[in-house]
Amino acid sequence: MTVIIFIIAIAAIIFGPGLWVRRVLERYSVPADRYSGTGAQLARHLLDKHGLTDVVVESTPDGDHYDPEAKAVRLTPDKFDGRSLTAITVAAHEVGHALQDHEGYAPLKIRSQLVRASRNIEKLGAGVLLISPFIGALTRVPGLGVLMFAAGFCTLATSTLVHFATLPTEFNASFARALPMLDEYRILKTPDRRHARRLLKAAALTYVSASLMSLLNIARWWAILRR
Repeated sequence: MTVIIFIIAIAAIIFGPGLWVRRVLERYSVPADRYSGTGAQLARHLLDKHGLTDVVVESTPDGDHYDPEAKAVRLTPDKFDGRSLTAITVAAHEVGHALQDHEGYAPLKIRSQLVRASRNIEKLGAGVLLISPFIGALTRVPGLGVLMFAAGFCTLATSTLVHFATLPTEFNASFARALPMLDEYRILKTPDRRHARRLLKAAALTYVSASLMSLLNIARWWAILRR
C-alpha cells in the first residue's frame, strides 16, 4: 500500500503541473477571436512602446520563449496568429523577458547561463545512462552500472533543478512586467483580468512542467537497467 501511495505521489508531482498548465492554456484559447489583434501584433506593439525595435517577433514550433542571444520573441503558431486570451497573455509574458534582457535583469542572465550549462550536462548524462548497462555487464560489477546510472540521473535532473531555481525570473516576467503592461495599455477586457493572472502563472510554470516530464526518461532508463 505504501508503494502504491508513493507511486501516485510521484506521478502527481511529475504529471500534475504539466496537466494544469496545459488545461489553463487550452481553456482560455476559446473563443479564438476574443481580441482584435494577434499575439504577434501585441508583442510587436509592446516592444515598440518600450523602444525595443531591434527585437523581432517570430513564429516557432519549439515552444513560446524569448531568445536573449537572437533578440527574438518566439511564439508557437497558435499564439503568433491567435487572438485568444491565451495568445495575448503569453505574448505579453515573453515580452516581459525581453524587457528583463533590455534592463540587464541579473537573474535572467544567470538563468540563461545555467540553462546553457544544463544542456551540456544533460548530454553527458544521456551518454552515461546509455553506456551504464554495458559497463556493468562488461566489468561484471553490477554496482558500477548502478553508480553510473546514478551519475546520469543527477545530470539529467539538473534541467529541472535549474528551472526551479530560476522560477522567480518567470514570475517577475509575468507579474512585474506583463500584467502591468496589459493594465497600462488597457489591453485586457475587464472580465479577463483575473483569468489573465491564471494564464500568467501557467506561463511562468511552463518550463518547470516540461522539465518534470523529462524525468520520465530517467524512469525509462532505470527500467532498461533493471532488465
